[in-house]
Amino acid sequence: MQQNLQPKVKDLVLIGGGHSHAIVLRMFGMKLLPGVRLTLITAASQTAYSGMLPGHIAGFYTHDECHIDLRPLANFAQAQLYIDRVVALDLENNKVLCAKGLAVDFDVLSIDIGSTPATLSVSGAAEYAIAVKPVSQLLEHWDQLIEAVGKNPQELIRIAIAGGGAGGVELALSMQSHLHRILRPTQQPIQNLKIHLFQRGQELMPNYYQSVRHQLQQILTERGIKLHLGETVCNIAPTKHQETKEIFKIKCESGLTVECNKIFWVTQASAPEWLKIAGLGTNEQGFILVEDTLQSQTHPQIFAAGDIATMVNHQRPKAGVFAVRQGKPLFENLQRILLGKSLKPYRPQKQYLSLIGTGDQRAMSATGYAYATRGIITLPPHKLLWRYKDWIDRRFMERFRFE
Repeated sequence: MQQNLQPKVKDLVLIGGGHSHAIVLRMFGMKLLPGVRLTLITAASQTAYSGMLPGHIAGFYTHDECHIDLRPLANFAQAQLYIDRVVALDLENNKVLCAKGLAVDFDVLSIDIGSTPATLSVSGAAEYAIAVKPVSQLLEHWDQLIEAVGKNPQELIRIAIAGGGAGGVELALSMQSHLHRILRPTQQPIQNLKIHLFQRGQELMPNYYQSVRHQLQQILTERGIKLHLGETVCNIAPTKHQETKEIFKIKCESGLTVECNKIFWVTQASAPEWLKIAGLGTNEQGFILVEDTLQSQTHPQIFAAGDIATMVNHQRPKAGVFAVRQGKPLFENLQRILLGKSLKPYRPQKQYLSLIGTGDQRAMSATGYAYATRGIITLPPHKLLWRYKDWIDRRFMERFRFE
């Protein structure tokens, strides 16, 4: 008697709701794969779009405008959604272990959890500095700060930003822009706001060409942001209380000390320890080493994309543009491995258009400005470049709006 055997269901598990996985979920929703059970595990139900985050801090975008809601996206992809934090991988039994005790089986696994700033080597940074990731934590502190400034605009505000890459520069300009717009209508002098930007190297934004670095350093100086170049922060400690406001002392290896109310940490990225402990092949910083197919070098059933991945044949900066571009090839190779087909290599572009927001440069302007740079070509800040960037970002986010 012939048996009617049901095909085995394969489990595809996605860890993290980063840019690449958002695209993968949308594409699975548009092209469902029979016999595949899709699961998303993410620590938060919303994920910030990095392209619009500086604009949100500058006050140009609302929270909802710059966040992807993963619940309707997972529903569109017919994916099981677990809001939980992954703490370990059992690679012998192909299981994902979560903080709440959940163990999720997988046949194929993809990891897109971004990165976090490295703080452990600096005394006091983990306790007193505000890391820019997770973004939800950054925005919680930022919302508290702008609320406090709105209530007490006469008080001196001193902000420190550690890290002079593109992220730190954009953060400094965006924060200043928003706070200036709060202070001006109150007739409080904008001199009440002091922003310090610390950079270990002698140059800002070392991954960019000299023309970009020079122009942005000039605009930071013109806008009164104090640059501390060639200064390595080595210690952060609380120094005294001023009513309800805590003051921190930042100390550098040179002996320089600066007192601030808030310290934002935007330094070199790092990866969670559980990736190394699991036995995945990683580089010295803990990022997953992947082949051109976005497969792990050591575990072919595991894929990785975005900041958490390092392509062994194509070293690129940790930037959102690459995570977005990896979304489609990641989806295609996940489908191919589930169907037993050969995988396709992906080669990221060497040069890419970078649009760097500078906040507003006029007294009460609601219009942003942006630099444009691609390779050695740089265009100075202009509102039309901001509008172009705004159009690109809004078009990207529109893909994830579900009624």
